[in-house]
Amino acid sequence: MKKLIAGNWKMNGSVELACAVAAKLQENPSAGDNADILICPPSIYVSLIDSNVLLGAQDCSEHESGAYTGEISPSMIKDAGCSYVILGHSERRQYHGESSDLVARKASAANKSGLISIVCIGETLEQREAGRAQEVVGEQLAQSLPEGASSQNTVVAYEPVWAIGTGKTANSADVAEMHSFIRSELDGKVAGYNDVRILYGGSMKPANARELLATPNVDGGLIGGASLDAQQFIEIALAAGDN
Repeated sequence: MKKLIAGNWKMNGSVELACAVAAKLQENPSAGDNADILICPPSIYVSLIDSNVLLGAQDCSEHESGAYTGEISPSMIKDAGCSYVILGHSERRQYHGESSDLVARKASAANKSGLISIVCIGETLEQREAGRAQEVVGEQLAQSLPEGASSQNTVVAYEPVWAIGTGKTANSADVAEMHSFIRSELDGKVAGYNDVRILYGGSMKPANARELLATPNVDGGLIGGASLDAQQFIEIALAAGDN
């Protein structure tokens, strides 16, 4: 199974960046030989990204259509050429008050429209220091997965909240332990649980990508800041080919 290297631009980007990333990908076609490359830009830039890579959205509505100003439905995302959608990112949970139950409803709607849901879970520093990391992650996972989740329509992204945008990174032993725990928790909840990709989403960059991607049960990365630099993003994708 190829690693999945997913770039989450968050609320960043420009036409210039979209063109730069597309050009860099064209210059490095081998980056996609051993890794699936996915870019999730703000939705208005989706059409500017090279069609040779996978495209995704950063969120979607649980509704298919209707009077929901500002929302984007899963079928619209699919119609725009995307195949993935990020759901339950810690920033959505923290700043928009999204519950795991809402994430599950969004994932269900996304999967019904033919999208692959990237379901994000992760603990805060306070929760980790209180010894509750696995409890929190296990709860979020159980409550965020939709009915009918399978290795074909669901990806899990573990994002230790304390390592996002802070420059801090969990060491490989911590990552291995949590990813192994997540894999065991998927048993009985997701069809084909051994084949579900589990991404690491805590400040992965070229300097630590090889070590993290070589860690057991790390099937790729959900890349934030480094995905806004075309060269760094390509280097991470190339590192995935070494594992």
